[in-house]
Amino acid sequence: MPAYVVSVVNVKNPEQYQKYAVLAPAAIAKQGGRFLARGAIHETLEGGLGANRVVVTEFPSLEKAKAFYHSAEYQAARLNRLGAADFTMMLLEGL
Repeated sequence: MPAYVVSVVNVKNPEQYQKYAVLAPAAIAKQGGRFLARGAIHETLEGGLGANRVVVTEFPSLEKAKAFYHSAEYQAARLNRLGAADFTMMLLEGL
């Protein structure tokens, strides 16, 4: 069963965030993940998350999604993101 990681992002320091954006895809691919949407134009229909980027990533399973997040590669990428953006990441089990 697939799993999805949804990230709601408000980039505050684009230069620093770019370092994260360069490193994170390799960590995703290593666990069989793929981007479904990455910073595309979006429109808030209800509520207010205040995001300027939304990223949706699909993984083959919850286990692979969790392995991605806890991997050394992703944690190294994450260090480059800290302080560069307000960031909310959610894990969803697919149908």
